[in-house]
Amino acid sequence: MKIEFTKMHGCGNDYVYINGFTQKIPQEQKPELVRLLSDRHFGIGSDGVIFINPGSAADFEMEMYNLDGSRGEMCGNGIRCVARYVYDHGMTQSEEFTVESFGRVKHLKVFPQGPDGAGTEFFVTVNMGEPCLLADKIPVVSDHQTVKDEPILVGGHEYRMTCVSMGNPHAVIFVRNAEGALPGMEAGGTLKDLRIEKIGPLFENHERFPARTNTEFVEIVSRDYVRMRVWERGSGETLACGTGCCATAVACAENGFTDDEVTVEVLGGKLLIRWDRSTNEVWMTGPAKTVFEGTFDTEDFI
Repeated sequence: MKIEFTKMHGCGNDYVYINGFTQKIPQEQKPELVRLLSDRHFGIGSDGVIFINPGSAADFEMEMYNLDGSRGEMCGNGIRCVARYVYDHGMTQSEEFTVESFGRVKHLKVFPQGPDGAGTEFFVTVNMGEPCLLADKIPVVSDHQTVKDEPILVGGHEYRMTCVSMGNPHAVIFVRNAEGALPGMEAGGTLKDLRIEKIGPLFENHERFPARTNTEFVEIVSRDYVRMRVWERGSGETLACGTGCCATAVACAENGFTDDEVTVEVLGGKLLIRWDRSTNEVWMTGPAKTVFEGTFDTEDFI
C-alpha cells in the first residue's frame, strides 16, 4: 500500500503528516511506522508523525506521535501545521476552525498572507487553552499544590523549576547568569553553552515526573523577550516546542520575570505568546511551513 505524506515544520519542529481521512493505517502498526519514518538516516526524518483525522468534537483531529513511537497529547508547532495542511488542501474553506488532540479542542485562525497581510509567511494563531499549575494534574510529585521556583535534584546538582501543563507536562528551568550559571555550565556561560543532551534525559525520566516531562531551559533577555532551548519527552532536543513556549511564557510571568505577552526565541525561530489572565487562556502565534510531499510504500517499512 502506498501512502502519501507531507513534510512540514513550525520553527524547525518538523513532522511527517498523513491524511487520515483518505489513508488508513492499522492502529497497532502506527508506533513502529512512526519510528521508522522519523529516523533521519533510514526514514524520512522528523521529530515524529501526525495523522490528520476526522474530528468527533472538532472539525479535525490531530493524532500526534513522538519519534520514539509514543503518543503525545499536544504539539503547538504541529497543530499550526495541521491548520496549514487542511487549509492548503481545501479540506476547509474557512480561515477559522477547530482541531482536537487527546479530546482537547483548540480554536485556530490562519493568516495565509501573514499577520500583517504582507504575504511574506503563512501564520497561524492558536488558542492553546488554560495552563494548569496544579502539581497533581501536570503531573509532578511535590509537597505543594503548585510548583513555582521549587528545588529539584538532578544528576547530583540542585536546580529550581516551575512546572506547567499545556495538555502535556513541562518543567521550566531559568538560566540566571547574574546569580551564576546552571550546573554543568562554566561561570558566565549562556544558554547555548548548556549541555542539554546530558541533562535533558535526566529531567525527562526523573522520578518526580510520573508521565515523564518536557524540559525548557530559559534565558531572560527583557520584559518581552526570552530565549529557550527544549528537551522534548520522547524526541530529545528539538528546534522548537510550541507548548514549551507557552509553558515558558506562563512560568516567566508567574515568576515576575516578564510581562504577559512575550516573544520566545527558540533554535528554529520565534513564537509570540500571550497569556490572557482575564480568561486564563494562552494564545500562540507563529509560522507553519511545507517542506516537501512524497509517497512511500508500506511494504518497505512494515
